Amino acid sequence: MDDDDGHRITDGLDSDRLRTLIDIGGFIVADLDLDSVLGRVLDAACELTGARYAALGVLDEAGTDLERFITQGLDPETEQAIGERPLGRGLLGVLIRDPKPLRVSSVDEDPASYGFPAGHPAMNTFLGVPVLVRGHVWGNLYLTEKQGAGQFDQADEDAAVVLARWTAIAIENARLYSIAEHRRGELERAVQGLQATQAIAHAVGADIDLDRVLELIVKRGRALVDARSVVILLRDGDELVLTASAGHSRRPHGERIAIDASTSGELMRHGRPERVSNVQDLLRMAPEQFGVDGAHSALLIPLAHRGEPLGVLIAFDREPTGASFSEEDEAALKAFGASAATAVGTARGVKRQRLRDALSAAEAERRRWAQELHDETLQGLGGLRILLSVARRDGRPTVLTKAVDQTILEIEREITNLGSIITELRPAALDSIGLAAALEALFDRHRTVNDLNIEARLAIPDRGQAGGTLDPQLEASVYRLVQESLTNVVKHARATRVEVSVTVGAGRVVAEIVDDGVGFALDHVSRGFGLTGMRERVVMAGGELTIDSSDAGTIVAATLPASADGTAKADQIPDGTL
Repeated sequence: MDDDDGHRITDGLDSDRLRTLIDIGGFIVADLDLDSVLGRVLDAACELTGARYAALGVLDEAGTDLERFITQGLDPETEQAIGERPLGRGLLGVLIRDPKPLRVSSVDEDPASYGFPAGHPAMNTFLGVPVLVRGHVWGNLYLTEKQGAGQFDQADEDAAVVLARWTAIAIENARLYSIAEHRRGELERAVQGLQATQAIAHAVGADIDLDRVLELIVKRGRALVDARSVVILLRDGDELVLTASAGHSRRPHGERIAIDASTSGELMRHGRPERVSNVQDLLRMAPEQFGVDGAHSALLIPLAHRGEPLGVLIAFDREPTGASFSEEDEAALKAFGASAATAVGTARGVKRQRLRDALSAAEAERRRWAQELHDETLQGLGGLRILLSVARRDGRPTVLTKAVDQTILEIEREITNLGSIITELRPAALDSIGLAAALEALFDRHRTVNDLNIEARLAIPDRGQAGGTLDPQLEASVYRLVQESLTNVVKHARATRVEVSVTVGAGRVVAEIVDDGVGFALDHVSRGFGLTGMRERVVMAGGELTIDSSDAGTIVAATLPASADGTAKADQIPDGTL
């Protein structure tokens, strides 16, 4: 190892010092924590040179003043008595202005010395060497009070110079490691953000309801920025409503604040994220009302979809220390919030569309039953009224008797018709003995009334058996699907044969209705087919419906989860995980 003049620095070092320098260098270079490195350097400097005191002065970015001063050999009481650390004036400033090794036999007598402050221990001998990192002065190593021999010699200086070079390598390693760790953290955060956004996109694609979308958002958002708690406030008229929360928030949902009386409302208006350090000022109300008592800092992200302010996503306190959120946290949660807002807006739109579809299906059902009652029951009763009126005007007993007998027969027929309509609305068999029996009764009626050849394959466990107890709403959905399909076959298909299959197993219900009729064009189907109601029932049950029709016949197939609601549940996602 040579100095600036080409002389070999290690030539003047004895074997013990060389071995010590090699050992110390290995430890220092392997250490990637900067504070630990600097502490090791000061210990090594004292050991190699016999100095009683050692210090490292770290320069500021301009390289003109000391930004940091680390000492070795001073007890806490002495450091407190000295007071403020040196700024790099006097003898220390000589090394800063001229970064070359410097030895002084008496600090007090040197003309560059400014002297020592009150309470400072006596220091006579002095040795200073610069620490150069990639040719730039990073700082200086200072040694004072040589013990034993009295003065620092050339060997001490050479050892300090070698140690300073080891120090420069270790500092550069620690700096590069810190940069790599920072970039790794950024990459991990980017991956987490991508995973969280993908989860939200999947939720929207799966068409789950708004409550589950909101719960998924708060849990993913909390994990993304390591927040203690995350809440969502959604706009409802002139108020913000606590709609979802994750983490340490314990307050039931439904708390309300006026938009004009909150920082959240201001945030919605200007549409920019905000980091705050005082939660009380943020909410302008007790934090306990949001179940986040004890919170200090917060990060607010406005939620907007297609220019419409939806609400605010708020993260409270970083875990585990409760520290404030960083710019990186803000950027990550802002990007996530954009996807979350899209998810909320889409889920709301789906919810509104489902409501419209449900109302439309209900209205179509009312029209259908109104038509049935008008065409069958009402017209039949009108005919009976005419029959009895004519017989009463005639007055002859034989005519009256005949009219009464005929009326009785017609009333019995209408009772049967009304019973059929009531059964169609909600067959008693569904409530009493289950889905299989209700379907068998439905098939028997079609075989008898419509002379329809139905081949049925039902694999539905009896009630009481494993998997045999289905949710009543699910049973009704499956029954209605089969019922509407058979009605379409009778009215439109002109089919001679129908195959119906309903299977319960593996956590799902699979229903398929296949006819050999004339089929229909799916894109030109009329309302009379009732497909909107069929599709809505299946979707509301969390299932999927497919319809394939051609001149060879029609296939209606549905797969539904064997529960009241088969959509992905956000509460099945562990809190705070990605």
